[in-house]
Amino acid sequence: MKKHNYPFVALGLGITLLLIVHVGNEINSAGTPAIPLLTLLVINEFGLFATAIGSYIGIRHTMETGLKPSYSIITGCCLLLALYFMFMGIALWPKS
Repeated sequence: MKKHNYPFVALGLGITLLLIVHVGNEINSAGTPAIPLLTLLVINEFGLFATAIGSYIGIRHTMETGLKPSYSIITGCCLLLALYFMFMGIALWPKS
């Protein structure tokens, strides 16, 4: 696989992990999340790193080869997902 294809993989992986975190964070009848908090935080952190690397590779490739609309949209979506994972991780962290 060529490195410049990674943003496509990162976007698909990021969306999948985002759905897992959202479904796992729902509170069940016992008052606890469906997935344990530490697992949610690990999944969230992996999603953050994967999409941040995807946006970095996408930006570098765009700077080297020029602006391609579809590739720029994928890179921008990776960047937005990375920011969303960052803020979601902060929101998931338990308050003292």
